[in-house]
Amino acid sequence: MIVILGGGPAGRIASIRLASAGEEVRLIEGGGIGGQCLHFGCMPVCALNDVARTIHSVREFQRLGLIDSSPTINFPMMLDEMHSIQSKIASVLDSETKSAGVEILYGKTGRLEGKAVFLDDEKITADTVIAATGSRPNIPEIQGIDLPQVYTPHTLSGMREIPEKLSIIGGGVMAAEFAFIFSTFGSEVTLLCRSTFLKDADKHLRALAIKELKNVEIREHTQVRSIGRNNGRNSLTLTKDGQTLLHEADAVMVAAGLVPRSEMLNGINKGPSGEVIVNEHMQTSVKEVYACGDVIGPPYLTPVARHQGIVAADNILGIPRTMDYRFIPQSINLSQELAFCIPKTESMASLAIPGPAGPGTFWSVPCGNTGLAKIMIDPDNGTIGGVCAAGPGGGLIAGYMAFLMRRNFSAHDFEEFVEVHPSTDGVYGLLKYASGMLKKKKRE
Repeated sequence: MIVILGGGPAGRIASIRLASAGEEVRLIEGGGIGGQCLHFGCMPVCALNDVARTIHSVREFQRLGLIDSSPTINFPMMLDEMHSIQSKIASVLDSETKSAGVEILYGKTGRLEGKAVFLDDEKITADTVIAATGSRPNIPEIQGIDLPQVYTPHTLSGMREIPEKLSIIGGGVMAAEFAFIFSTFGSEVTLLCRSTFLKDADKHLRALAIKELKNVEIREHTQVRSIGRNNGRNSLTLTKDGQTLLHEADAVMVAAGLVPRSEMLNGINKGPSGEVIVNEHMQTSVKEVYACGDVIGPPYLTPVARHQGIVAADNILGIPRTMDYRFIPQSINLSQELAFCIPKTESMASLAIPGPAGPGTFWSVPCGNTGLAKIMIDPDNGTIGGVCAAGPGGGLIAGYMAFLMRRNFSAHDFEEFVEVHPSTDGVYGLLKYASGMLKKKKRE
């Protein structure tokens, strides 16, 4: 019997792979199948962002005089409909998983003591264990952060109206995405960033994000010291450059990232943030105990978690497989997809241009908001080492380019590339241009 703790992307994919190979698999899920991604992360952001992008587009058409009025939002109905669709997706995942032969035990949270698995105080049989217990919101140690009107992505359903003034604690991708959503919905949004906003992002993408969030007040290097209540509002005490400041908001959103959910996993080696330590085969410090997904720490990305689940499952099945973290595509979803897959080295040459006009960007030409195409290549042989693709299809472009970079494709391989037109993809054009420039330089 193989027991899997957690039915998020990592655990569920691992369970299907193992059961499809004929193994007896029991999946223990304390909440809803689909994990962080379906219930609190990717899917809710998609749902809210779809509405925000529609409103953003309509307002742009209104500004150009093409449309006479802007839509209004029924916020409670939007959340209720979102939850209804999430439930439908969960039922599909449940059916798919059970159809593969996986036994799912809902409403239970498993506990691990070394290799022993417990449901409450009952020990259950497990020849092999996969810990895929996911993550939870990172809640900074701030006095008053548990007050009403302070929300996380996990408690967002309790917000039944759009706040007039919203403060968001965080400066990463999650904070940026919620800032775009709620500022488009009409909230006066303030981002409170402990350090630099999107500090790890490519400089061109960061500049684009700041441009897209022009209606958001971004306060960098600002610490939130406490949250209190004053006349029905949240009163935040901040410090910046040694000064103490007061700030009021109708609601506060904590979007400071994620931390591993591993408190129920004992007897295995863990890191300082509670992340389960694994090797490249997803094996923990205990024989026959594997771990995958958010519980092993960053990058907290659904596709990475799925692939980690596959790696764990294959090694359990006796198929040697290792996890490769090179060229992981990511995206910041604002009015466009600010997608990227960039190298860790600075030795690459780079080229960047505005994105071309096409579906989703034609009407943005006057305001210069057509996105971005950027490539990083080895100047000696043209090997592609990184890419940024900001635009309506940025995520797809970055995903496929990451695959090609993993296969050591070069700019020269794009000389025969025939694109779909019209398209907002400027990456292929840059690669063709780079190939020509490198060959010209070599001839000279």
